[in-house]
Amino acid sequence: MPGTSPEASENRPAVARRALLTGGAAGVGTLLGLGAGLGIPALRDRGTPQAGPPGGVDPSPEADRSSGIGGELPGFGGEALPCHGAHQAGVTTTPPAAHARYVSYRLRPETDRDGIRRMLRILTGDVEGLASGTGPLADPEPELAARPARLTVTVGVGPGLVDRVDPLKRPEWLAPLPPFSRDRLSGQHDGGDLLVLLQADDPLPIAHAARMLARDLASFAEPLWTQQGFRQARGAEAGGTTMRNLMGQVDGTVNPSPADEDFDGLVWIGGAPEDASRDGRGGAGAWLEGGTALVLRRIRMELDTWDQVDRPGREQTIGRRLDTGAPLTGGDEHTPVDYEARNALGLTVIPSFAHVRRAHSEDPDERIFRRAVNYDDGAESGLLFACYQRNPLRQFVPIQRRLDELDLLNEWVTHTGSAVFAILPGFEPGETLGAALLE
Repeated sequence: MPGTSPEASENRPAVARRALLTGGAAGVGTLLGLGAGLGIPALRDRGTPQAGPPGGVDPSPEADRSSGIGGELPGFGGEALPCHGAHQAGVTTTPPAAHARYVSYRLRPETDRDGIRRMLRILTGDVEGLASGTGPLADPEPELAARPARLTVTVGVGPGLVDRVDPLKRPEWLAPLPPFSRDRLSGQHDGGDLLVLLQADDPLPIAHAARMLARDLASFAEPLWTQQGFRQARGAEAGGTTMRNLMGQVDGTVNPSPADEDFDGLVWIGGAPEDASRDGRGGAGAWLEGGTALVLRRIRMELDTWDQVDRPGREQTIGRRLDTGAPLTGGDEHTPVDYEARNALGLTVIPSFAHVRRAHSEDPDERIFRRAVNYDDGAESGLLFACYQRNPLRQFVPIQRRLDELDLLNEWVTHTGSAVFAILPGFEPGETLGAALLE
């Protein structure tokens, strides 16, 4: 500027910063006015959660004109999902979140039964605050929690935690899976005493929630491993579209739906005798009524060599078309596979080694509810295969054994991590997560 020395120009940023920090009420008023002019929302009272309807808020312009809590317009990213109910949020939440982070913890040696009780009480308050958009108690950055983007926090427990409470309460399936011949478990993503699963449509509330939870858990447990995954962003494809994995395959076509009549019997642990016994020990499953069993497998994909296989070869490996996900026996993605169909040479259209044939079972109880996400950490890519069921030994293990024996897809995938957790039942306002375990 004319009449301004170079030294003055160089010092202007420092002067501006000092004015910002020491400008008093007038400076604050100016900044608030600037924020309003830019459309930045004013900080709201943390005691007023920005809750939305159970299914979230439609991100359409029409929805933005509707009235939100306190007169605010949540819009896309402002939706808050309820965390209370018979089951924890995040297992069957629809549509599935775009981002997921699994965090496993190891209990500290001094964390006893009373310590676990205190830890679960603190976790309960954190879940309620983070899901509602108000943040947990003493959150130093509540603004980062204010846009939860359908954040859900799902808590599970491992065998070690249950044993510290009462070994007689641990179901037989709550243990490392039996070995599979093709597993190459590294030990870096295996097991754990406590699991926190964070899911949202935006990675920011996940990052903030993970930090707040780690802070509050530090006295009771230490981080063991973290895994992050993603799927297509909500709105990027039509609702109900099956996700694709990084091999380009439609992933998860044959999957039970919460709307199915037999879904509860496949996924949620109830009062059936088989759920409440372990080697004849009555009551082992009573504390899990309303919960479920989670199997999480880290599956590395060898994408470089997969890309070298021609398209017909890749489709024969899977048993489905890559473009539509339809079975090679015809129809669309959701047409049942005809395992008896034969080609002109008399050979079965779905080869004996095809992935869909190896995963298929005639036993209707041998099914799982899958919620996989992709991962790509720069060094490797693959799938975080998560599935829920009543009993992994009866549902997941038989499927995985068949895949382990003769699935041609094994040439391009390697299982490098494995964990089993009991997902705690849901809870109501005023209750504590996992209270039944400690009774």
